Amino acid sequence: MAVYTEVSDEALRAFLADYDLGELLAFRGIAEGVENSNFALKTSEGGDFVLTLYEKRVDPAELPWFLGLMRHLAAQGVSCPLPVAGRDGIALRELAGRPAAICTFLPGVWPRRVRQEHCAPLAAALAALRGTGEGFRAERPNGLGPRAWAPLLERCRAGGDAVQPGLVAELEGHLEGILRDWPRGLPRGHIHADLFPDNVFFLEEERGTPRVSGLIDFYFACTDYLAYDLAVCLNAWCFEPDLAFNVTKARALLGAYQAMRPLSAAELEALPVLCRGAAIRFLLTRLYDWTHTPPGALVTRKDPLEYLRRLRFHAAARDVGAYGL
Repeated sequence: MAVYTEVSDEALRAFLADYDLGELLAFRGIAEGVENSNFALKTSEGGDFVLTLYEKRVDPAELPWFLGLMRHLAAQGVSCPLPVAGRDGIALRELAGRPAAICTFLPGVWPRRVRQEHCAPLAAALAALRGTGEGFRAERPNGLGPRAWAPLLERCRAGGDAVQPGLVAELEGHLEGILRDWPRGLPRGHIHADLFPDNVFFLEEERGTPRVSGLIDFYFACTDYLAYDLAVCLNAWCFEPDLAFNVTKARALLGAYQAMRPLSAAELEALPVLCRGAAIRFLLTRLYDWTHTPPGALVTRKDPLEYLRRLRFHAAARDVGAYGL
């Protein structure tokens, strides 16, 4: 649960006066997510929306890129939030001292327990992003890519071993190997870079078959290796609650992805190190939050050691056979 920026009724009604959305009918905070303040919004014209206030960890200068990408993807048929413009044609505005935007509401729920049946629809949606994102020419470097990992680890040095003795030294060893083996020249494009289960909505069809109904939270999206997005998903979707790797889920994910976008020989060879990179990226950001969150802050910290187990698994993987290919 995150700390939300409070929005008064008066400020919200003044904010909505710049839109053609009718009267305010309902407004409540959404108690999920840690990056931004999100609110469910219902109006008399247009129905349900999500109002987002972008907090201090988001660079306001990058918001036009994120919103522009979402507009482009939605226009290409991707089920993702569509930024709503005011009467002046502007979607990014300010509310309660924060940059703010209204986006369309997507139906569905994210899977609290990932089943094998979720993996193929997820992979198909991920592969489809490649084609739909190609027409969006502006690029955004990955601010949490390989160049960011050593500085992040350095900022965690003072408190890292308090989380687990010897943790910093182990991560230094992993990071040295990852950066040494990091691939060059793989196919690039716009990627989501944070496609965890809570960022994918599903609807259940007949006989309980899940269908992806929406992709959300594009605020880590960037331009990077396409296969890195797949590595993020292998980390986020294919480990069980006890952190054992589920090769059946991985085989379903990779098979469905390759059916739509076959991986090159170079991408297949690089998959283990891409998975190591994705694991250390999320480990380090969690470790930073764990060691820098002030006592009493109303934020639920995520355990960085969950990603240490993942990192060790990938470090032991000699080739793509470990992932069921």
